[in-house]
Amino acid sequence: MSKRWTIISFLILVYTCYRCTWAQQTQIPEQPTNNLELEAALPEPRAYVPDSQYLDFVYHNHEELTRFLRATSARYPNLTALYSIGKSIQGRELWVLVVSSSPYEHMVGKPDVKYVGNIHGNEPVGRELLLHLIQYLVSSYDTDQYVKWLLDNTRIHIMPSMNPDGFAVSKEGTCDGGQGRYNARGFDLNRNFPDYFKQNNKRGQPETDAVKDWISKIQFVLSGSLHGGALVASYPYDNTPNARICRSSALCAMFQTYSAAPSLTPDDDVFKHLSLVYAKNHAKMSRGVACKSATPAFENGITNGAAWYPLTGGMQDYQYVWYGCMEVTLEISCCKYPPAYELRKYWEDNQLSMVKFLAEAHRGVQGFVFDNNNNPIERASLKIKGRDVGFQTTKHGEFWRILLPGYYKLEVFAEGYSPREIEFVVVEQHPTLLNVTLQPSKRIEGTLTPLSPLYRPVPGPPPHLYRPPTPGYGAGESSIFSSITSGLNNLYSNLFG
Repeated sequence: MSKRWTIISFLILVYTCYRCTWAQQTQIPEQPTNNLELEAALPEPRAYVPDSQYLDFVYHNHEELTRFLRATSARYPNLTALYSIGKSIQGRELWVLVVSSSPYEHMVGKPDVKYVGNIHGNEPVGRELLLHLIQYLVSSYDTDQYVKWLLDNTRIHIMPSMNPDGFAVSKEGTCDGGQGRYNARGFDLNRNFPDYFKQNNKRGQPETDAVKDWISKIQFVLSGSLHGGALVASYPYDNTPNARICRSSALCAMFQTYSAAPSLTPDDDVFKHLSLVYAKNHAKMSRGVACKSATPAFENGITNGAAWYPLTGGMQDYQYVWYGCMEVTLEISCCKYPPAYELRKYWEDNQLSMVKFLAEAHRGVQGFVFDNNNNPIERASLKIKGRDVGFQTTKHGEFWRILLPGYYKLEVFAEGYSPREIEFVVVEQHPTLLNVTLQPSKRIEGTLTPLSPLYRPVPGPPPHLYRPPTPGYGAGESSIFSSITSGLNNLYSNLFG
């Protein structure tokens, strides 16, 4: 009998040692305090009834919006910070309000996320919902456990209107058309960013230049851009390399434009998940019902952007490819500018989605990159092996990447250091904490060992210098066919958002 127990004890000891060794090699994380398991255990965010003394369900012009943001910042100085990233063509401030328990300072180790509304001036439902999201978050912090958890562990940057000039000339009750869509110079701001697949020759606008400068300074992990004209969560890529089959023929490009072919990112599984989080928490979106008989229906309320219709110069592709920020375009109203009395219904439909979507920033892997003296390494380049869109560390050495459960390898590169590859595991319950130490690279005949190049063009070159890796459409194309193609793009955009 004693011999039998001795054998069993020996087997248990061997198994325990194996598990310890395996855990060290695969970097299984300990459970942090700000995790998805805690988030799942919290009660659902409470219903919200706005105090009409401060905010009602009406459309607010720029002056009213500014007064609300300033008043909110004054009433909740420990939860909010108001700043402007620049001005529109006509001099209107591009306001951003931070909502967080640390509004003025970045919380080391905790992610920054954002919402951007009203990039198209005649799609203002998102603009108003973001004002109500602000009011909901600040008024619920002391009474709603979910909101408290979110604000204690996340810095939320909310830009209600990226195109205040366009909004100023839009008309309430107009469900279709392009009046107010563009900025004051007639540019579509969601076609004004550098593009990975095709050279974008459109002149940069103050609003888009301000956003590019903004996202170059803050390491955003997750973002949502609120639109109107459809009911769907649309994820990258918005553009596609397929049109390159035509080489330099503008006529061929015109007929290839709406081929409805998906253009999938290396993180397609994550983007689908993020889109489903929004759609399934929405009151109607996941049903996939078409807004009109002539418009498409979307399975589960989500779509790949290029599969819906390709576009060049979109904001979500730019943020993902250049800075590693995962952004989803959220089309939240079939009517672009519905009557104000419908705003309450839109809030009720979207409230849970807007909150749950932001919580997804706490999924995947996060950590720090240090040197051998425990100093943070800024701008170290990272990528998940097999997912060739990279991201970088902050000045504190921090990094985040949203990932679904599974086994992964993280590749880390920094100038002057030997590259590293680390295996790790992501689980559903909480983010994986992964701290990486890099050693100085060895010198060989007076030179440093080379770094592996990354797919992502970071820091992004100025738009006038950017060249995609394969030939795009040249300046010598037939102007008449280019004009026709541009006209079709504008028509499709005006119809579907």
